[in-house]
Amino acid sequence: MIRRKARVGFDWVLLSVLIAIIFTGWLMLYASSYEGPGLWFDFNSTVGRQTIWIAVSALLFLAVFNIEWRIWNSFSYLIYAFSIITLIAVLFLGKEIKGASSWFVMFGFSIQPAEFAKMATALAISSFMGQPNFNFTERKNILFTVLLFLVPAFLVLLQPDAGSAIIFMSFIIPLYRAGLNPSIYVLAFSMAFILIGALLWSPFIIAIVIFLGAYFFMALNLKNQKPALSILALLALFCLSSFRFINYGLLISIVFMAGLYFYFMLFKAGKYREIIFVLILIVSSNLLSFGTQWAFNNLLKPHQQSRINVWLKPHLSDPKGELYNIIQSKTAIGSGGFSGKGFLNGSMTKLNYVPEQNTDFVFSILGEEQGFLGCVSLIVLFTILLLRITMIAERSNFPFIRYYAYSVAGLIFFHFFINISMTMGLMPVIGIPLPLVSKGGSSLMAFVMMIGILLKLDQARTRY
Repeated sequence: MIRRKARVGFDWVLLSVLIAIIFTGWLMLYASSYEGPGLWFDFNSTVGRQTIWIAVSALLFLAVFNIEWRIWNSFSYLIYAFSIITLIAVLFLGKEIKGASSWFVMFGFSIQPAEFAKMATALAISSFMGQPNFNFTERKNILFTVLLFLVPAFLVLLQPDAGSAIIFMSFIIPLYRAGLNPSIYVLAFSMAFILIGALLWSPFIIAIVIFLGAYFFMALNLKNQKPALSILALLALFCLSSFRFINYGLLISIVFMAGLYFYFMLFKAGKYREIIFVLILIVSSNLLSFGTQWAFNNLLKPHQQSRINVWLKPHLSDPKGELYNIIQSKTAIGSGGFSGKGFLNGSMTKLNYVPEQNTDFVFSILGEEQGFLGCVSLIVLFTILLLRITMIAERSNFPFIRYYAYSVAGLIFFHFFINISMTMGLMPVIGIPLPLVSKGGSSLMAFVMMIGILLKLDQARTRY
């Protein structure tokens, strides 16, 4: 007879932090739209409508928490298929708001299916990777898993909503936990560096960095590494000290000629495969670098170029135009000082100096009214939330629960990191809300449901 262990305790810490973050967001929205006591009873106001969404989210939390946990695993593909249908339908039947057809409007309320598609994708990916004997040694497993999040990302991109599409890249986190080769992540980060670097600096500078990086790889593949690494260090110092005074073409020629030493040493050691790999790496990386600069100048529209310049080259942007939002946001956050101006005392908040302060730039309200202490407190709350979710992942005996928890953690982290970075000008403004804090029902309901499902799954972590 199989005996079941006693059910584990409910994670009250996670629920308490969740409520604290939601309440913080509600207070910020209340402050931004304050016109007198009783405002939150006015369901036509921003905070009034948010109160409705919080109540609905609470009911949805109770609903998903009372569903048998195996249901989410068994019906994950069906839920995923339904979310794909809604993403296709919104392209044709959705209402266009701010240039994107991303919302269904019903009874005066707008629903964004992309938010619920994130939850559906988390369930589908976790179910697929949670199969017995699953591993990434088979290429078909890698391809199918990647397609599971690239398909909804592509449909969201068609709306067009590039910000939400980027969030689907957060599923690389559970893939890493499932054992995807780390070299793929190194390659991805290297490509990201080349893309950003080519826009921030001259592609010729990136070309020099690519050559030096390739030589470093070659040096590590030699039996006697010290002479090669010494020569590489001298070459790097020469480039660093002279790139401002020597023509880029001449400098690249010098670097290339110096690299013949590394090619000769690899050839002498019989490392022909490494030589071919390095040549492919150098050519493809430089094509990506120069191609990025060309695409920026010739393919992107002016407003798209402006968004990138606001992020990487703010000195080229108009302070009264595309840079205005960032300037006002940073000013509001900085004006709060250490302890803030006090609740309901934010002058920039009251006068609505920061555009989109209830959605994309809600963090600026907290910075002005609660100052550095308030900002750090919210960051600590999110950190605790993410730590509790990863604890649930690691203490579970079921792969489905583990990967679902990491999927939820990845989604929250990407939203949280990108949004706060946007408000401080560290990331481009791409319309990512602060989870559980920003105005909006779809995002709030989706995240509350995801955490409700996770808390239910956590209670099933004991072995049978």
